[in-house]
Amino acid sequence: MSKENANLKIFEIKGADSFDFNELENKLQSELEFQLSDLDVLKDEKKNIGNDENLGNIIKDVVWEQFLNQVAAKAGEDFIKENKGLTLDLRKEAHIQTTENFDKGIIATHNSKIDYQQRHDDYQARFQKDEMGKIKTKYDSRSGKEQKVLNKGARGDFDRGRDKGSASVHKDHTISTAEINRDAEANAHLGRAEQVAFANSEKNLNDLDSSANQSKGDSNMYDWLKSERDGKKPVDRFNINEKKLKGKYQIAREEYENIKQEGIHKSKEAGKQSRKEESFKMTGKALRTAVMLIFAEFIKEIIGKLIKWLKSAQKNLNTLIEHIKEAINSFIVKLKTHLINASNSVLTTIFVALVGPIVRTLKKVWILLKQGWKSVKEAVEYLKNPENEDKPLNIRLLEVGKIVMAGLSAVSAIVLGEAIEKSLMVIPFLAVEIPLLGSLANLIGLFAGGLTAGIIGAIVINLIDKAVQKEQKNNNVSKQIKKSNEILSTQSQLIELNSKQFAISKEKVTNSIAERNKKAKDEINKSLNSIFNEDVSNSKNENSFDEMERILKGLLD
Repeated sequence: MSKENANLKIFEIKGADSFDFNELENKLQSELEFQLSDLDVLKDEKKNIGNDENLGNIIKDVVWEQFLNQVAAKAGEDFIKENKGLTLDLRKEAHIQTTENFDKGIIATHNSKIDYQQRHDDYQARFQKDEMGKIKTKYDSRSGKEQKVLNKGARGDFDRGRDKGSASVHKDHTISTAEINRDAEANAHLGRAEQVAFANSEKNLNDLDSSANQSKGDSNMYDWLKSERDGKKPVDRFNINEKKLKGKYQIAREEYENIKQEGIHKSKEAGKQSRKEESFKMTGKALRTAVMLIFAEFIKEIIGKLIKWLKSAQKNLNTLIEHIKEAINSFIVKLKTHLINASNSVLTTIFVALVGPIVRTLKKVWILLKQGWKSVKEAVEYLKNPENEDKPLNIRLLEVGKIVMAGLSAVSAIVLGEAIEKSLMVIPFLAVEIPLLGSLANLIGLFAGGLTAGIIGAIVINLIDKAVQKEQKNNNVSKQIKKSNEILSTQSQLIELNSKQFAISKEKVTNSIAERNKKAKDEINKSLNSIFNEDVSNSKNENSFDEMERILKGLLD
């Protein structure tokens, strides 16, 4: 096998400029500052864009899905008849049922393993409807929430043939049948028999005082235990052990959630299997299966090498081309296991036909990124468009790749695919038509074109993301400097203000001291005057006494 590998590695691209990935980042940074200034649309996808493994998986999924859907366009009446009257639909939501879609009435009708439409019809039939067909709701005071109103017979399946206990001690559904009936998750991923089996299981069907059970009704255990009647809680009114009831509730709740998770897992696996079977549900199944396996291996090889390149320290055009060539070479070698009669010369022709157009396209894109930014700007505008914000990252990634490729004079995913197909048509067995699929050459070209668009989209989005990060970092530094200057200016103003306040305070204190000194001086002067005036008055009094004494003596004599 190693010798075959060596023989196949004969195609070299001459004169490829070894542009450095970091240089491209800097170029994008300097020339797209305005466009990047408000591009935060990639913020929510940071964990996927910044993680090479996640980015690789996204490319793999979207390219594979696009390829299958393009193949599906070739399906005709024979397939529709075999597929129970349904056209080919390989979208995930057509086969894999989610709780969210189930609750909205979006049903995975192409799933051939589980009849989700019947489950949804049964689920809806359990609720009361108004004259407009809308489900009625009522306010539940214990939970404080609006609850869907169930039909009277909704719980019939749960009560049929089960142990109901005695007159004094009932068998209570710890997780109530009403909760199960209202639970979209349980109704989407569990059959009715599974719901009933859990409801009446040992972990969920427990003894409860009959009066307490009648009081509890369909309420959640915790809501009921917290409720009050005439100021009393259930534990005060009934013969119950609150701690034991809560313990049984936890056991039942854990079992219920585990069973639902198992149901969700089964739904996913059933959807994957259904999707796989539908993709092969055309005539010539063995041949189509082999073809699909070939392309599954192809995408794994390419994406594996792309992830390796994204993680490498030396990311430039030459290393990217080498990684792509290694992947194609490995794919061709594996292809030999499916094409028993293919000689090495035929495999080499396939290798050259694949590598040549892909490498030339990558080189043109690299030059485009180096010298002209029109397509990248268009890609940025596409990402910023509000109409595209809600689209999944995988779709945006592929569209970005197509936009950049379309920016080249004569290269797009379609043109590239046609070029590869034309190169491969010279090999007779690749030109043979596969029923409802087209020729193998056409399929390889179609697949390689889409895959190249995915790779370019990943590289460009990765570049844009890094440029956005740098722009945000630079803006952050500028804002920090501006903020620091504002703080310094404010501090300077505060210092100046404090100085002025100090001068004013000093002047006030000085004036206050002077005023107090003046008042003290006035008080002293006033006191001195009072003292001197009192002495004069006393002198006059003494003269008056002397005069009175003389008069008295005169009278006595």
